[in-house]
Amino acid sequence: MDEKKVMLSGIQPSGDLHLGNYLGPLRHWPEMLAEFDCYFFMADLHTITVRQEPAQLRRRVLTQVAQYIACGLDPEKCTIFIQSHVPAHAQLGWVLDCYTMFGELSRMTQFKDKSSKHKDNINAGLFTYPALMAADILLYQPDFVPVGEDQKQHVEICRDIAERFNGIYGDVFKVPAPYIAKVGARIMSLNDPSSKMSKSNPEGCVFLMEKPEDIARKFKRAVTDSDTVNPVRYDPQTKPGVSNLIQIYAAATGRSFADIESEFQGRGYGAFKPVVGEAVVETLRPIREETERLLADKAYLESVYKAGAEKAEYVANKTLRKVYKKVGFVPR
Repeated sequence: MDEKKVMLSGIQPSGDLHLGNYLGPLRHWPEMLAEFDCYFFMADLHTITVRQEPAQLRRRVLTQVAQYIACGLDPEKCTIFIQSHVPAHAQLGWVLDCYTMFGELSRMTQFKDKSSKHKDNINAGLFTYPALMAADILLYQPDFVPVGEDQKQHVEICRDIAERFNGIYGDVFKVPAPYIAKVGARIMSLNDPSSKMSKSNPEGCVFLMEKPEDIARKFKRAVTDSDTVNPVRYDPQTKPGVSNLIQIYAAATGRSFADIESEFQGRGYGAFKPVVGEAVVETLRPIREETERLLADKAYLESVYKAGAEKAEYVANKTLRKVYKKVGFVPR
């Protein structure tokens, strides 16, 4: 039997997961488990490039572990772990810092973006995080890293670092390919359909753990337009707000755009928006309830992330030992 290809993905627990995360990549991740040997981690080391409130960070990490499981990631079929529980990430991150060029780092768009938003805290970690991200990936010798279009730059610099290191020391790292995963719907903000749904705009964002009444309220207030002749039509160019709602409704119910347009023909936004809100409430209800149940079972959650860290550490340390030997460190 052929060995499964390795797939690795991490999300920063810098904010609560939302509908865009779920209807985008997250709900398709369970489908990968049959095809790939999957590693999913909470990238908590990366979050501290921006100041965090410690208790909130711990809460978000544990909630995210529970949400991954609630969204269908079976810990028996994949490895779920917390980045900071595997010291090899930071250890290889430093080595790769020394094989990453200043010019490469200064061209990274995320550094420019975060620097402009956090002018009072432009720290070294914010600048060198691509080397840590490369370490996150290369430790597990993955074949693929699932990325959205906006993250391809991260995989490209990782490949450049791996190829540079391999060019000096031989075949140490597998050079991973970006895997443009089936990402599902690209969900936009409810109050600003020109931008993606984001935790930075909470009124336009629906969080996985949000109360049903708050979700309903946000959908009732969602931006549409002034069209009164068959207003519920999918047309992203002229009707971005209502097109976003149609896309959300289609993703939540599995129905086609044409079917939705037909159902609401001649009916206004006042009829449509609450129906979309209700569909989202019912889509998220089992995830919220299962997450709450898991968070109440601290012993089980701890067993998941400890077992995950143990498996991840075993794989990561094999790579780290090889790297340390290649660069000339004396073995312990």
